[in-house]
Amino acid sequence: MMYDLTEPLVIGISSRALFDLEEENQIFETQGAEAFSAYQKDHENDVLRKGPAFHLVEAFLRLNQLQPDKRLVEVIVMSRTSPDASLRVFKSIAEYQLDITRAALVSGAEIAPYLKAFQTDLFLSAYAPDVKQAVDDGIAAGTILTKTAQSNQRVEQIRIAFDGDAVLFSAEAERIFQQEGIDAFIRHEKAHADKPLPMGPFANFLKALSHMQGMFAQSETAPIRTALVTSRSAPAHERAIKTLREWNVRVDEAFFLGGVRKKEILSAFGAHIFFDDQEVHAAPASDVVAAALVPYREGDNPKA
Repeated sequence: MMYDLTEPLVIGISSRALFDLEEENQIFETQGAEAFSAYQKDHENDVLRKGPAFHLVEAFLRLNQLQPDKRLVEVIVMSRTSPDASLRVFKSIAEYQLDITRAALVSGAEIAPYLKAFQTDLFLSAYAPDVKQAVDDGIAAGTILTKTAQSNQRVEQIRIAFDGDAVLFSAEAERIFQQEGIDAFIRHEKAHADKPLPMGPFANFLKALSHMQGMFAQSETAPIRTALVTSRSAPAHERAIKTLREWNVRVDEAFFLGGVRKKEILSAFGAHIFFDDQEVHAAPASDVVAAALVPYREGDNPKA
């Protein structure tokens, strides 16, 4: 029987996002692919340490236990690693008892063409060029910061935080802020408060999460909780809220910070991952939560 990937939430994860492969990546960068492959084969039975997205992936896979008759989430390893050098990754997956059975191993080729083939909803990687191409192809994707904060605690409720402009929403309003300043931005957002913002690269992913949350509306504890963490503030908050309403999606918490640093808010929210388009926000946040940088879509850079 064929397995339909249009049904579950499909998460593509690179091996370097799932596991701590920074030492191995340094070998690749300085000595080349052959030295990297040799190292991996020599250490094939050494279990890899957990990487920046490990606990998030583990928690998403645990959602499948909530409805045993239907898989809600499918995680697929998508890596530029060669098949020959990948056995260490799969032995580590087995050691940690992660329910991951599928992979795309492309020996240095581009990953992006395979994301749509696998019906990918979210792609997490430490390799920025693959992430950029994924976003340009309409897939929610983030470059995970490999030196990001990690928790050793089991994730009981998945908490995901999103920036607004250029992440959930398009970069339309952000462009006005970057090119004309804060006063012009506020005037524009007040004048267009009733006009929904165009969708950004993570809009469809948020919709998928919102749909999944609806499946557990009667549960005492929801398995997923989301937050909008944005530099917008009143009166520019109104357009953001009305846009989410128009999309018929929910966020559980919203923080309109108006320049307040995001790091402490994200720590208080307990985010397991935070998506932002600006390194000035993502990098400090990575001290306390896993963080991923969302590249601008082709032609969408507000600073251009």
